[in-house]
Amino acid sequence: MQYRALGRTGWQISTVSFGAWAIGGSWGSVDDKESLAALHKAIDCGVNFIDTADVYGDGHSERLVAEVLKERKEKIHVATKAGRRLDPHVAGGYNRENLTAFVERSLKNLDTEAIDLLQLHCPPTEVYYMPETFGVLDDLVQAGKLRHYGVSVEKVEEALKAIEFPNVKTVQIIFNIFRQRPAELFFKEAVRKQIGVIVRVPLASGLLTGKMKPTTTFEADDHRAFNRHGESFDRGETFAGVDFEIGLQVVDQLRPLVPEGWSMPQFALRWILMHAVVSCTIPGAKNPKQALDNTAAADLPAISQEVMEQIEQIYTTRIRESVHHYW
Repeated sequence: MQYRALGRTGWQISTVSFGAWAIGGSWGSVDDKESLAALHKAIDCGVNFIDTADVYGDGHSERLVAEVLKERKEKIHVATKAGRRLDPHVAGGYNRENLTAFVERSLKNLDTEAIDLLQLHCPPTEVYYMPETFGVLDDLVQAGKLRHYGVSVEKVEEALKAIEFPNVKTVQIIFNIFRQRPAELFFKEAVRKQIGVIVRVPLASGLLTGKMKPTTTFEADDHRAFNRHGESFDRGETFAGVDFEIGLQVVDQLRPLVPEGWSMPQFALRWILMHAVVSCTIPGAKNPKQALDNTAAADLPAISQEVMEQIEQIYTTRIRESVHHYW
């Protein structure tokens, strides 16, 4: 496992860490025993950073993480998120009363006295123009409820606005072979301001695993079945906003570029880590085999410049027009 600084937090975190959305819900059938085993396997492989949220299974994911950590002696940093419990999910809900209640609930779920890293969970864009919201987070740090805070964003615009607030330490953002815009202006600003960059949706909801086909179907409770057009939350969270059929075609174009002995998911993860500003990426894993395959990507050699240029060309000609200016 390799480790990188998470911005100004003072932490060195595993470059391939663990995203705990899938073990909470909205990804089809899940088995808690397998989920716990996946978490243990990830930690065995050197993972020391886990990302979850209070809405993943209505707190179920947080509780599973807490269960695992009781059995481990390693120092594991846990990030969770707050805000998506709001109904309706509107900017005005990001107030002191609600945020404090969300934090208290997560503290209970995680069975801890302080949350290592709290992230606002893809709030409406208006929230980034509400200094009072970030003032509440400052107060929660002062009260000892949070160690650090950051944001999870949908758009590059939101990331750039968020890091104007001096105590925002991290930004979680979608970045993968299908979503390359963050590498332009945002990454430069993140370096300049020493912002920790956490990359989510690294495998484009499984498209970049290379395992899907035109005939692939998804269970009714899987967001890949019910959110392809943004029916429930931002469209970019499902298949990174890429049309499923086009994504499959592009994956076929990428296959010949995968080095011998690598899996397609490892190739996609290693591409992300070629960008030094990325602190970590957080692929999900429902079982130990997936966790093992994911974490192995951290120790793979660099992708050649020639292949990186070929990937960029494929993105430019096949994907860019449909995603680049939306997020």
